[in-house]
Amino acid sequence: MIITSKSIKSYSNEAETKIITIFEDSKLDKTDLGLDNETLLKVKFIIEDKDFNGKNGEFRILNLFRDKCPKNIILIGLGNKEDFTLAELRKNIAKSVKESSKLKSKSIDLNVDNLVSLMKLSETIRTISEATIMSNYTFDKYKVDKKLKVLEAFNIIYSKKEGLKEINTGINEGLILGQANILARTLVNEPSNLLGPLELAYEAKKAGDESGFEVEIFDESSIKNLNMSAFLEVARASTNRPTLIVMRYNGNPENSKEIIGLVGKGLTYDSGGLSIKTTPGMVTMKSDMGGAAAVIAAMTAITKLKAKANVVAVVAACENMISGNSYRPGDIINSMGGKTIEVLNTDAEGRLTLIDAVNYIIEKEHATKVVDIATLTGSVLHALGNTATGVVTNNDYFFNRLDVASKTCDEKVWKLPAFDEYKELIKSDVADLKNVGGPNAGSITAGLFIGEFVGATPWLHLDIAGTAWTDKDSDYGSKGGTGEGARLLYHLIKQLEN
Repeated sequence: MIITSKSIKSYSNEAETKIITIFEDSKLDKTDLGLDNETLLKVKFIIEDKDFNGKNGEFRILNLFRDKCPKNIILIGLGNKEDFTLAELRKNIAKSVKESSKLKSKSIDLNVDNLVSLMKLSETIRTISEATIMSNYTFDKYKVDKKLKVLEAFNIIYSKKEGLKEINTGINEGLILGQANILARTLVNEPSNLLGPLELAYEAKKAGDESGFEVEIFDESSIKNLNMSAFLEVARASTNRPTLIVMRYNGNPENSKEIIGLVGKGLTYDSGGLSIKTTPGMVTMKSDMGGAAAVIAAMTAITKLKAKANVVAVVAACENMISGNSYRPGDIINSMGGKTIEVLNTDAEGRLTLIDAVNYIIEKEHATKVVDIATLTGSVLHALGNTATGVVTNNDYFFNRLDVASKTCDEKVWKLPAFDEYKELIKSDVADLKNVGGPNAGSITAGLFIGEFVGATPWLHLDIAGTAWTDKDSDYGSKGGTGEGARLLYHLIKQLEN
């Protein structure tokens, strides 16, 4: 699909569907909308007859039943101008794109003149562009009867020629961020029999080759040489051997000592190990590499949009399976950081891979700030549901930058407490640490377990167990992987540019 910008002065109605955004108590203007008299009268009649009031989320489709364009008008209500947000705009544009697809429209026009005075122009257009891309996604790769994607062109119309450069900047950013979200979704949606640790490494290499970031893949023997003992314990039982994926982008060589580290949990399948999950609990465990998908996809956006930052991303990719070689509850294992761990539950495996990855990114890649992102605990769903990502941190300023990034892309985050009393719950009687802290505060203690390996390095832990997967379609989402984290990490990097 192509997204383009055009000046209304040099553009006549060419698209099959025209989207018109309307605020409450607003008036239609023929010049601004580029409507012919016949169509303008029909739209005005609907509004003046109070059949459409412009309330936020209000929706009306007008079929014109004619051969010339536009053939359909979609009216979208945006509510009061004072309450207007980009988050609501993203949802409403996505809804209209999906409705246009149902109408089998090949092309859409959207005039943005009534939107651009309320928000920064490039941000408004970025939001529209990414909503268009994300809402047009389906994962039907393995179906014989695939849904034919009809939409070919989305035209953003603007009356002031001098704004077109800024519009094109917004289109490009939105397009790349939308594609990053889709890449993360697709990686999560791939079944585990076709996307194991090695295949995930290949996908990262492919993304790096296409986007321009460096990718280094470590095999099991190299991982052993790094003394990544905890990571290898989790990987022991699987016939699909582990890989360590390292991605590097050098966007600020003038400040080479400042390096932001991204660590994604890369469990391409999690059976729970000897602490085995139920069958329903295992069905969606292809999604346990949602953190890895997020950092790989984020690296594509960071690189393509030339963020002024040095970023390294690391994924410790493996499977948590069952065999006579499985690690066991009651085992005491080592870690790259040197601390010993009492294993109380083999299904608390992600944190074991993450501590070695975090230790690696600080010790070997010299990261000065670290973010880990993982589908880590069921406890975070009990605390926050599927709405927000839980965050544990040792640095309030770092979290505040994440919070701003969150509001930019509408991927919600919530900071969990990290009191010293919670750290007592992960102390072991027979080792330095234990990998579960008991039945209470599970998402907090899991995060703090990882925090034991970051030292004084500013650090954020993002638990996306509730937000990386959905069982239903939404405005710009689809059932399955959500791609959560890809856009969020990009905007965080932008917040940290120097």
